[in-house]
Amino acid sequence: MLRLLHIENIAVIEQADILFERGFNVMTGETGAGKSIVIDAISAILGERAYRDMIRTGAARAAVRAIFDDVPELAWFAENSVPYDTEVVVQREIYLDGKNLCRVNGVAVTVGILRRLGLQLINIHGQHDSAALFDENYHLTFLDSFAADAPLLEQYRAQFSVMQSLQHEMAHLRMDESEKLRRTETLRYQIDEIERAALKPDEDTQLEARRRLLQNAEKLSDGLRDAAACLDGGDEAQGAAALLTQAERDLAHSARFDESLQPLHDTIADLMYQAQDAAEQLRDRLYRLSYSADELEQLEERLDLLHRLRRKYGADCAAILDYLARAKAELEEIEFSDERLQQLEKQVAAAEEKARETALRLRECRKAASEALTARVLDELSQLDMKKVQFACRFTETGLTQDGMDAVSFYMSANLGEALKPLSKVASGGELARIMLALKNVLAERDHVPTLIFDEVDTGVSGRAAQRVAEKLRALSRTKQILCVTHLPQIAAMADAHYLIEKAVSNGATVSKIRRLDTAETVDELSRMLGGVEITDKVRESAREMKELAAKKKK
Repeated sequence: MLRLLHIENIAVIEQADILFERGFNVMTGETGAGKSIVIDAISAILGERAYRDMIRTGAARAAVRAIFDDVPELAWFAENSVPYDTEVVVQREIYLDGKNLCRVNGVAVTVGILRRLGLQLINIHGQHDSAALFDENYHLTFLDSFAADAPLLEQYRAQFSVMQSLQHEMAHLRMDESEKLRRTETLRYQIDEIERAALKPDEDTQLEARRRLLQNAEKLSDGLRDAAACLDGGDEAQGAAALLTQAERDLAHSARFDESLQPLHDTIADLMYQAQDAAEQLRDRLYRLSYSADELEQLEERLDLLHRLRRKYGADCAAILDYLARAKAELEEIEFSDERLQQLEKQVAAAEEKARETALRLRECRKAASEALTARVLDELSQLDMKKVQFACRFTETGLTQDGMDAVSFYMSANLGEALKPLSKVASGGELARIMLALKNVLAERDHVPTLIFDEVDTGVSGRAAQRVAEKLRALSRTKQILCVTHLPQIAAMADAHYLIEKAVSNGATVSKIRRLDTAETVDELSRMLGGVEITDKVRESAREMKELAAKKKK
């Protein structure tokens, strides 16, 4: 469960710490007080998108930190090399330059990796989720969540992927004859052009080095000759090698009289031998140095050829040879395409049959689950004061798709005697809110996410229906931690912990404050929610009575 939420410089919240309870937590406040900001902060800690616009004006960064208790040893920790503890600390910092820093138990993770953890810790249901009921593409997702058919669906998708891959290869081979002839001629020309060049993998590098030498051969020759002269000497002066030889002789003579000079003599001797050896190497390099204008011209022609080939086929000789191998493979594929097509047709048929068999098993699983889902949703809706509602899952057979061979649509009738119609055609806002709550409650029985957040899901709900929603959320809080942003006093009265979010002015700037209410303050807030601007004694008494009745219902 989410135990602590620390918010720093998010919108109008300068700093806030919220300690949540295990059961039913509600957050209330005037419109625009900052309730949605708290949800945005939680979304950020779950790895959802965070924008620099979230950062409080004048601040360099925003930060959110959350502490979760009683977290099970999820596979996520081992997969991402994050140390596991039943207490998990998640941190996220957002900077003005768009940079995000995320940490879990002190280990840096990416936003994407954090999102995969967040999905296993908290499920947020907002007002926009009810709109998902209008989109029939989501209905199959709802049903699959209830059916718990993920392993079977994953198996099917793997088979479908194999089938698609084979189909794409077959479509590639099924080019018309004119296209096949054109491509064959192109490939043969390219193969011939590259093979005639007789390339070596690193030939271009070697030729570039040889050209550089030939272009600077005269300078190189002069340099070698001058260096050799420095060592060998000439008519006018002795070279370094000769001088070192003389020094070695003089020290050898002196060392006979002073043994302490022997190490110095040995050093001079080493230098002498090195100088003599270097001089010999310079003479040898100078002797072997040969170049001609013809060689340079031939080399330039070869490099020009390589340049033309590189422009067509690759960045270097290795890349060109790689292209050659691919071209040969493609040519062979085209030349033997008829035989390959026959093979592929058999493989596609087998893969399609395999996928179809799994899709049929998936359909059976879904249809069985749809009956159970319908029964559970109707039971939940009855408890939410929608006893006359009819609800059904209707299947439409499709071809093989990423999700199987089924399209699923939710149908309902709000009144007795009316035909079942798509949700989008018959459901009001309040009905949608309750249907979504019913679905969430049913699906919560199947998943292991410990915390559910409901962000103003009571839109369009009032009166007796509001009381039923409150009781349902309370019942759900017996097995899940519930965080709820609400405008309904009936829901707020049921809470185990009540948090007020209100605006204030501090140092000339608007800030939002969050605090937990005690019993007396809770009655005051319920009075505000009931009475609006003017709070009379009767309103206050009604609020007190509402809280007392809620306390009795909890028992």
